[in-house]
Amino acid sequence: MRINRALRIGVGALAVSLAAALTAGCGGGEKKSALENAADGKLTIGIKFDQPGVGIRNRDGSYSGFDVEVAKYVAGKLGVQPEGITFKEAPTPQRETLIENGQVDFIVATYSITDARKEKVDFAGPYYIAGQSLLVKADNTEVTGSESIAGKTVCSVTGSTPAQNIQKNFPDTQLQTYDTYSLCLEGVNSGALAAVTTDDIILAGYASQSPGTYKVVGEPFTTENYGIGLKKGDDELRGKINDAIEAMFADGSWDRAFQETVGQAASYPTPPTPTVDRY
Repeated sequence: MRINRALRIGVGALAVSLAAALTAGCGGGEKKSALENAADGKLTIGIKFDQPGVGIRNRDGSYSGFDVEVAKYVAGKLGVQPEGITFKEAPTPQRETLIENGQVDFIVATYSITDARKEKVDFAGPYYIAGQSLLVKADNTEVTGSESIAGKTVCSVTGSTPAQNIQKNFPDTQLQTYDTYSLCLEGVNSGALAAVTTDDIILAGYASQSPGTYKVVGEPFTTENYGIGLKKGDDELRGKINDAIEAMFADGSWDRAFQETVGQAASYPTPPTPTVDRY
């Protein structure tokens, strides 16, 4: 019995050693940094898959939108060609986790810079300034702006800045949250929800996708600075992305990207460029 037990222990230890060796040989050690991945000509970038004009996965498997163009430009400045980019869906509630776990190198996904988020991740930018607004069905005459949503049920995405704003500043408004804005739109279509609330650029994209179905109402009632989210403490990467954003402003690529996506779709004029924060 002792011999058999010793054999079992020895075989078990050998199996563990082999597994460890195989894991190390297959790259199971620490993940590479974003800049190391870029040096290899590859980047994984988080974007939204369901925001027309901003970040969307098309039926043919391609990706389009303003955020997609910003992501491609930044990647190019880091030495990565479009074919070296893997786009990964970054739903609002999962963005910090995707960055912290190294599942993405950075995120360009209508990502508002907030102090609470900066406790977990860092931001480059801002590359765009948006404002929270409301989207309703085209025949809705009851909701005309933020002053008319008391007693109504409005929808936003779980964990988003617009959702938090409704909870904090509109106590008489019922908030419904889902993981995606697409689900919010289904609620508006069915009449269960009065409006969808998020940033004006996102709502304009949805309205332009279905002409005559929806309308954006009222004036924006917040200011949202969109940044590029990245791993906390990676100052070198943040500096290089900030350089890329400023270059995109300067050479006209930012204006062209906006007009070929959101601006063209929703007849939006190109807004002024923001000032990059070098914190």
